[in-house]
Amino acid sequence: MNLQLNKAALAAATTLRDEAAIEPDPVVTGEVKRETQIIAIYGKGGIGKSFTLANLSYMMAQQGRKVLLIGCDPKSDTTSLLFGGRACPTIIETSTKKKLAGEAVAIGDVCFKRDGVYAMELGGPEVGRGCGGRGIIHGFELLEKLGFHEWGFDYVLLDFLGDVVCGGFGLPIARDMCQKVIVVGSNDLQSLYVANNVCSAVEYFRKLGGNVGVGGLVINKDDGTGEAQAFADAAGIPVLASIPAHEDIRRKSANYEIIGKPEGRWGPLFADLAQNVAAAAPHQPKPLSQDALLGLFSSEATGRDVVLEPATLEDMCGRTTLAKPSLEVVYDEV
Repeated sequence: MNLQLNKAALAAATTLRDEAAIEPDPVVTGEVKRETQIIAIYGKGGIGKSFTLANLSYMMAQQGRKVLLIGCDPKSDTTSLLFGGRACPTIIETSTKKKLAGEAVAIGDVCFKRDGVYAMELGGPEVGRGCGGRGIIHGFELLEKLGFHEWGFDYVLLDFLGDVVCGGFGLPIARDMCQKVIVVGSNDLQSLYVANNVCSAVEYFRKLGGNVGVGGLVINKDDGTGEAQAFADAAGIPVLASIPAHEDIRRKSANYEIIGKPEGRWGPLFADLAQNVAAAAPHQPKPLSQDALLGLFSSEATGRDVVLEPATLEDMCGRTTLAKPSLEVVYDEV
C-alpha cells in the first residue's frame, strides 16, 4: 500500500513540475478589443422604442458590429419588427416549459438571429399571475446561467418599458448593469414625462454612487414643434437623432419592414444614429420640475390657465353642514 502511495505522489509531483515548465503565452501587443457596451433604452409604451431598436440594431450589424438585442418589456414585442412580425419564444416561457420537462435551456431555444443581429425576449408573467418587474429580474438570472457575462458582443441593447419605474424595470440603472441609457421620446407631454422620470432615476442613483449616465434622446415621430428638443436642452442631454413623422416610415413599420438598411431611403438617418449611440458619452442629466416640464408646452395643451378651486365639505357631502365643536383637549404649556 505504501509503495502505491509513493508512486502516486511521485507521479503527481512529476505532473506539477511538467506543468510549471510550460512557458506562459506571450503578452498580447496587438489592438485592444473594445469592451462590450451595454445600453438600456427607455421610453413610454407605444412611443417607438422597438421600432427604433430593431432598425438601429440592424444598421449596427450591417456596419460590422456584433449586436445582441434583448427585449425587456412584458409585451415581448421588441423583436417582432426584426423577425417580420413573428413572435420570438421568451426566456421565461421557455424556461418554465423546459423545467417541467426536466430539461435545461440552451442558447438555441431562446436566441435567434437575422442578418447578423442576435435577439431574444425575456418575456413576463401572464396577466394577474405575477409582477412584471420581478419577471425581468428572473429573466436576467436565467441569462447569467446561460453565460451572459462571457458572451462576446460589441453592443448589447436592452429595450425597457419606461412607464413603470419599480423593481426590475429600473435594474440597469440601479445595479450599474449598463454604461448608459438612451431615451426615446416625442413632442408630447406623456413621453417627455417618462423621459424626465428616467433622468430623475439616473440622477438619484448617481448620488448613491452609481455610474450610469444618459447618452441622449432619440426623437421619434418628430413633427417639428420642438418640445422634445427643448426638453433635451433643458435636461442637458444631446439629441442623437430626429426620426420624422413620415407616412412612408409609418406604413413600412406597420408592415414589419426594416427601414434601417444602408441602401434604403432612411439608411443615412439610422447610420448617423448608430454612430451617435456608439459615441455618446454618459451625461449626468438635470431633471425638470413638473412646472418646468409643463412650461415646454402651450397652455392650450396642458391646461395651465385653469385655476385650482378648493373643494368644500358641503361639496363632498352634498348638503349644508354645521360646524361641530372639536372634542380635542388642548393642554396649556406649563
